[in-house]
Amino acid sequence: MHGAVIHAPGDVRFETLDDPEILEPTDAIIRTAVTCVCGSDLWPWRGLDATDEAHPMGHEYVGFVEAVGSEVASVEPGQFVVGSFATSDNTCANCRNGWQSNCLNREFMSTCQADYVRIPNAQGTLVATDGVPDEEFWPGLLAVSDVMGTGWYAAEAAEVEPGSTAVVVGDGAVGLCAVIAAKEMGAERIVAMSRHEPRQKLAREFGATDIVTERGEDGVARIKEMTDGIGADSILECVGTAQAMQQALHSARPGGNVGFVGLPHEVAIDGQELFFTHVGLRGGPAPVRRYLPDLIDRVLSGRIDPGRVFDLTLPLEQVAEGYRAMDERRAVKALLTP
Repeated sequence: MHGAVIHAPGDVRFETLDDPEILEPTDAIIRTAVTCVCGSDLWPWRGLDATDEAHPMGHEYVGFVEAVGSEVASVEPGQFVVGSFATSDNTCANCRNGWQSNCLNREFMSTCQADYVRIPNAQGTLVATDGVPDEEFWPGLLAVSDVMGTGWYAAEAAEVEPGSTAVVVGDGAVGLCAVIAAKEMGAERIVAMSRHEPRQKLAREFGATDIVTERGEDGVARIKEMTDGIGADSILECVGTAQAMQQALHSARPGGNVGFVGLPHEVAIDGQELFFTHVGLRGGPAPVRRYLPDLIDRVLSGRIDPGRVFDLTLPLEQVAEGYRAMDERRAVKALLTP
């Protein structure tokens, strides 16, 4: 088979790889229907995460089951399935509490930009659709495997409620999906912080009521101005930089909440400052598996269309161009077709 391998910053190659095999009785093998490049993949591409040796890339996937291990009974060959970037047995105490992304047997997916993928913990990770969805739904279902599920978690962690004011920090795929989530959860006012006109347009189509172009303390001042000097109820931080986190924390009202899902890089929290703001803070890898049945239904029913974040479609063999386009902000998110 073929797949993407990163060798060094700025160096992702389309290479011939060994076909995956069933290694554990809880494994499944899927044939990839579509996959993609994630914003978090850009950290090693830019050299901000170390690449000590060449390794495959990718953690978002939907596809067709090719084979299953002896302990997998929830899916069978031929079914179309959606999974999560974090695998889970869905039976341990953490899974039963709804935190499948902290499963005691968790493995993070990292080989999905490929023709075929081995899925550990397949019994608890994969959710089969009712029949094979029309291809028009595949991008939306792919978004559910990570960015839509992550945006949903950002809104849940920030405790978005009907009638509230929500601010989304970040206009990448996760941030745009967080706008969808905030709308679905009933926020009355949704502020998208974005400097890029095409992304602003999509954010408004997803449900944003306001756009703020300022960043940092200027962005905080603008949010305070819009909320009578108090701050917003919920802040959804979808970037992962120190500036984005500070902007999020300072934009929340006393008693408000910040949900942070951007993979943190050089982020430090001042405990004493946080203590006196009364701002709640929750984040981490999204428990996507908890949301899969609901989000799959919302996509297939046409209620939401997170697949629109894919504004560039390429054959898998051009995966490096997908990285370049996203790095240069020529694309929000690149869809890859094997």
